[in-house]
Amino acid sequence: MRLEQIVIDSNEPSRLVRFWAELLGCEPVNREHGWAHVEPPGGVRMSFQPVPERKDVKNRLHLDFEVDDIEAAVVKAVNLGASREGVVVTDEKGSFQVMRDPEGNEFCFVH
Repeated sequence: MRLEQIVIDSNEPSRLVRFWAELLGCEPVNREHGWAHVEPPGGVRMSFQPVPERKDVKNRLHLDFEVDDIEAAVVKAVNLGASREGVVVTDEKGSFQVMRDPEGNEFCFVH
């Protein structure tokens, strides 16, 4: 068994896929029936599934992206349409910054 893809509900998959493609340095792919996906280098495919409802509660699952410089990653993500949630947190495992993509899905930059 292997993980094939991570599927994220989205109101506008074609818009959200462009954010993630730009952030992760890969090409957006629009598919049939409103779906879209990105395949980040060295990562798992992220697919965006069209849904009518808006996100209004905290995710039960989120993605962590390891970066060399959290603040540089935050600036890039914010310039692309993400938002920062709180401040950088440092614990015994390292540091992380909680972010939200343009539709409010949480993810973290970790170092």
